[in-house]
Amino acid sequence: MTAEVLERAAGVGGELVLRRDGGHYEIISNGVFLMDTRGGASERLLVRAAADGLPAPVRMLIGGLGVGFSLAEALTLPGVAHVTVVEREPAVIGWHRSLLRPWSRGALEDPRVTVRRADLLDALADPAAGRFDAVCLDIDNGPDWTVTPGNARLYEPAGLALIASRLTPHGTLAVWSAGAAPGFEARLRDAFARVEAAPVPVPRGEPDMVYLARDPSRPVR
Repeated sequence: MTAEVLERAAGVGGELVLRRDGGHYEIISNGVFLMDTRGGASERLLVRAAADGLPAPVRMLIGGLGVGFSLAEALTLPGVAHVTVVEREPAVIGWHRSLLRPWSRGALEDPRVTVRRADLLDALADPAAGRFDAVCLDIDNGPDWTVTPGNARLYEPAGLALIASRLTPHGTLAVWSAGAAPGFEARLRDAFARVEAAPVPVPRGEPDMVYLARDPSRPVR
């Protein structure tokens, strides 16, 4: 069966397409498959692992709304008091008020949620954003496979230092990747004292990876 194109949108980073394939939806960015509503185990693990062990109330930032798995899961965690979602694409936000609403479980209307339409780097650089107990990144297919070239800065030393500056002293950075990213893991280990790499099996191909980083190695000012 050929996937049905439901909507095309001119996005900040190029063309976005929402397709339906059977009972599921897919988001395509500039002709490249980005994500779909199948599965979601690794996205759920991302936020659960980031919040694990953190004292309540937890203030969480999620980079990337996607198909809503991460946000919906975060709101099920008893310690999570507020979630800020940074999503730069208006079309993605709009789809979660319509066709994708079941997968984010109506989270955009939850009073514990703030949706900020912005580039994640700009949002992190804004001092008014404050600090977060958990920062979860799910805006790319991984550090080595970014949706747009500019996102690569997030995974470099300067980007990791910026993220660390937005973490509370006990905070956690969690990063989703569609596969192992050894170079990124090495940069994480340079920037943080504690780093874990958790593989998540998928039906086909190499496992997804969730990287967790805690305790910045250098003082954050």
